[in-house]
Amino acid sequence: MNKTFDYIVIGSGLAGLKLTLALINDIHLQQKKIAVIDKIPKSENDKTWCFWQQGKSKWNHLIYKSWSAGEVITANKNIPFQLAPYQYNMIRSIDFYNDAFAEIKKKSQVQFIQEEVISAEEKESFVTVNTTKNSYQAQHIFDSRIPQEYFNDKEKYINIYQHFKGWMIETEQPIFDANKFTMMDFRLKWKNSTSFTYVLPITPTKTFIEYTFFTPFTTEEKVYDDQLKTYIEKYLQLKNYKVTETELGTIPMTNFPFHQYHSQKITKIGTAGGWIKASTGYSFKNSDKKIEKIIQNLNQNHTPHKDLINPKFLYYDKIFLKVLEQENEKGEWVFENFYAKNSIHHVFQYLDEETLFSEDLKIMGSLFSSAFIKAFFRTL
Repeated sequence: MNKTFDYIVIGSGLAGLKLTLALINDIHLQQKKIAVIDKIPKSENDKTWCFWQQGKSKWNHLIYKSWSAGEVITANKNIPFQLAPYQYNMIRSIDFYNDAFAEIKKKSQVQFIQEEVISAEEKESFVTVNTTKNSYQAQHIFDSRIPQEYFNDKEKYINIYQHFKGWMIETEQPIFDANKFTMMDFRLKWKNSTSFTYVLPITPTKTFIEYTFFTPFTTEEKVYDDQLKTYIEKYLQLKNYKVTETELGTIPMTNFPFHQYHSQKITKIGTAGGWIKASTGYSFKNSDKKIEKIIQNLNQNHTPHKDLINPKFLYYDKIFLKVLEQENEKGEWVFENFYAKNSIHHVFQYLDEETLFSEDLKIMGSLFSSAFIKAFFRTL
């Protein structure tokens, strides 16, 4: 077994595999020796990723379902939207894992190592990665392990959790409109919280339905089950259906400075690098942008994590998180105005961090309220 590499990627999740694919497909980097280390083989469909996209995506061959129309539903409004020239796409993690592993394994310069990483020690000219079984060296490592400080210092930062449970359900009769998805349906809320239902119809007889919270707390699994059952019976008006798949997860929405945990020879990636959009929990498309910048930096002999973070949008996200932390019951009002007073194209550009300051002001104007004024001053 080779123990010396140019790059070591710790973690074979979304960020680690996407980065490895980018490294082996870049003409200037494709001869670099790479190790991908993870203690768990990715052999199950453990996640569903969705993203909006104009035109074709490099992941088009993996798209499980796409939609060109959607809606947001609140107690006061039904807000429909046509996405063109965008599409909203769904990818199942097992399809991504299988495709990525198949492509990477064609390259002899990549070695997969199934071991648990316990530490990374930065030396003057290299970095050592220690596992429970071996030690490996590299010029640079890309590390998806979340810094321990995130768990130790939570009280110092804003912490909202996007926590959810989803079911893939199937019916005997055609029930669902497979051409339109529901981004958020707030009609069934849990107590006085920001909580909603997310519905992704796959076929007229099959849909993925998820009950989601954006809250400073988490909850027991029974709560999701009860809310899903209630929504299906009350709003989908279904009594006869079967659950064929289940997904359960928690995504951190926080202003914790993950990006400050890079070092000269260690670049944090994925959740550990702050790649999850703090105000939404979306990460699939965001990770593509981060990796594109890393590859550019490597080719220009810059530190890989140079300019990965946009401070302006970090601050916008911090204000939004402060509102949800201090007045969580305002979430429905926030999202109703966000989608009702802005075009879906402007919303996507803003969430993609591609807007000018003048365009940001329009978004801010649509959310103008005492809650945001107080949050602004609290986050200064």
